[in-house]
Amino acid sequence: MAEAAAEHHLLEAPVSVATPNEKRLFNTGARTLPGSASTPTRNSFPIAVSPFGNNHVGVVSYTSSDSNHSPPSPGPGQNHRVDADSQTGEDTSERPRLSSSSVPGSSSAKRSRKRKARDVNSEKKMTDFFGINGPSASAIKRFHAASHALNGDSSSNDNFPNSASPTGNNHTGVVSYTSSDSNQSPPPGSVHNPRVDADSQTEEDYDTIKLEDTKKERYIEDMRKLNNELNDQVTSYRRKMDASKATIKRLLVQQSTMERKQARAKCMEECLRIGQFKPTRQGEHFKDVWSDGWAFEEIQKKQQKIANERNEIQNASQILKKKKPTTNKESKRQAAAAAAAQVQQQNYYDTNQPSTSTNGDDIFARPELPNQLTIQEYLEQDEIYRLRKEHLKKEEADLLSDKDRLERERNLHIRELKRVQYEEASRFKDHELLHKRYLLLSLLGKGGFSEVWRAFDLEENRYVACKIHHVNQEWKEDKKANYVKHAMREKDIHKSLDHARIVKLFDLFSIDNDSFCTVLEYCDGNDLDFYLKQNKQIPEKEARCIIMQVVSALKYLSERKPPIIHYDLKPANILLQTGTAGGEIKITDFGLSKLMDDNDDSDSIELTSQGAGTYWYLPPETFLIGHHPPKISSKVDVWSVGVIFYQCIYGRRPFGHEQTQQKILEENTILKATEVFFPSKPPVTAVAQDFIRRCLQYRKEERADVHELARHELFRPRGQKNLQPPSSPSSSAKAAAKENSKDVDEL
Repeated sequence: MAEAAAEHHLLEAPVSVATPNEKRLFNTGARTLPGSASTPTRNSFPIAVSPFGNNHVGVVSYTSSDSNHSPPSPGPGQNHRVDADSQTGEDTSERPRLSSSSVPGSSSAKRSRKRKARDVNSEKKMTDFFGINGPSASAIKRFHAASHALNGDSSSNDNFPNSASPTGNNHTGVVSYTSSDSNQSPPPGSVHNPRVDADSQTEEDYDTIKLEDTKKERYIEDMRKLNNELNDQVTSYRRKMDASKATIKRLLVQQSTMERKQARAKCMEECLRIGQFKPTRQGEHFKDVWSDGWAFEEIQKKQQKIANERNEIQNASQILKKKKPTTNKESKRQAAAAAAAQVQQQNYYDTNQPSTSTNGDDIFARPELPNQLTIQEYLEQDEIYRLRKEHLKKEEADLLSDKDRLERERNLHIRELKRVQYEEASRFKDHELLHKRYLLLSLLGKGGFSEVWRAFDLEENRYVACKIHHVNQEWKEDKKANYVKHAMREKDIHKSLDHARIVKLFDLFSIDNDSFCTVLEYCDGNDLDFYLKQNKQIPEKEARCIIMQVVSALKYLSERKPPIIHYDLKPANILLQTGTAGGEIKITDFGLSKLMDDNDDSDSIELTSQGAGTYWYLPPETFLIGHHPPKISSKVDVWSVGVIFYQCIYGRRPFGHEQTQQKILEENTILKATEVFFPSKPPVTAVAQDFIRRCLQYRKEERADVHELARHELFRPRGQKNLQPPSSPSSSAKAAAKENSKDVDEL
């Protein structure tokens, strides 16, 4: 209410007439202040710029007909003021002119009160106006300073701050003085004030910054909207991914369940056809004993039938030989002898046996003497027996082939039967999801303390092999720690390997306190050991292809820093990608691998795990017993390559084939393996034999290394000539035999 009263008081205040002294303060003519600011001087009347958004504000005009005209003088004791209507751009002609007598004398107290009322009113209007547009505090202060100058504040008139219009007016802060005197010249130019330029520049900078801030806010808002859209897209994508994973999981579980049912049904059928394990009591315990099925029984019956028929043919052939016809003289002599024998036999019956017939005939018919065959009859019968023998041989060969095939099927059946039993007894049989991404589908195999599952990686959409390691709860803590340390060491070695002929290790994680899992690359085929059990032998070309890939992997291991020794290279650790010997292979199982020391000058390390490994494929130096552990190098794997190549071609191991590992250890079979012998069948090229001989050298110093194997003539392209003459196998064998005999004597 106080502010409204003050505003009303200001609007009703009369305009004072200027005194003669005050007239001299005015200039004749018209003057327009610069764009958005007014510059007061001592010779000009200060005009405050209106803060309101009018197009023509702050204009004061004085008109006179006298050539020496001066602006109208205010009344004595009163200050000259600009009408409030002129500040707001309104027409003042319609309002009643204020009389000078309406205001009492111009005392300082009244002027102070009026000034305060105007300040309050102006501040309110400016606050109402700039509350939206937000002017700077400096502009408001300059406006108040201008108001004080208009009200006669001498301190403000001396230094009047120029104020720019806070609104975008087209014509602001214009003061015009008009006179009819033609002799009068236009008023002098406005005095340049550097603060005006600074304020103008500040306002321009403010507008620029404000525009930039507006752009930034718009850009931020656009980015925020885009971010929200992207978040929505990501959320939608995740939902779709989760739905896809759930669908894939459901379909895989359905397929796996169906495959398990089919596998169990097939096992039941094969149990009747091929055979099964039956519990048999042996003393106080029961033991599973294999019992053949009806397929083997039929083969046995056929074999017995063939054997009986062969015996019949053999007897008939012997009888036929007795009936073989002779020449005429011999036939007459034989006929006379036969007649005499018949007469003699008849006389014996007549004298020794009484007659019981009334007419003198015998009760029993006498057998007729064998009739002599002609040469034609004899030849025909002999040809029949010979053809029957040949036919029996063919049937027997076919039967042996069927039996061999059935035995291979029995091996597959026994393996599948055990796999199904282990799968049903496993704790992970219910399609467990490990690590929130690996879906277990079917059991591939089971070892002593681990089992391997075929699984599907839901993140990478690929099949993998999950090897689950179990720690026996009955073990002591140090043994558990050693087992885990061994597995971690295998992981550290295996995960760093990246080669096309080595199975990749993808992940390792813990399942619970007693088990953890390693995720490996999945190979669809079987291992080489199973293939050899099924096919006995492999042709030299296919075996050469397998060994070439193995040597390539060993070369990669030996060129690493530090080099790696596999130490457990055997057919069971060579996986066939396609299940055949003519495809790609991959090496797996780095559980016994060794890291060599780069600083070791002898390129060998001490064997700390003596006794581990598969004895048929280990070299003699690993069996040496002394005060210090034996030294080994990458040539351990070279020996293993030679044994594997020999076994692939000949179908048997070169040393200790029929022996168990315990028997090999007791009889020192490998320590006595000073020379390798090659059977006559199947025929093998001299290059392949030389390769095997270079691998199976007794002394490791004479044994070839991995790089020499890679450069061997066996792996050279076809048609490429050997630039170096091959060494004589006999001379090398003799030299090796001499050295080996020395080693045996020393041992």
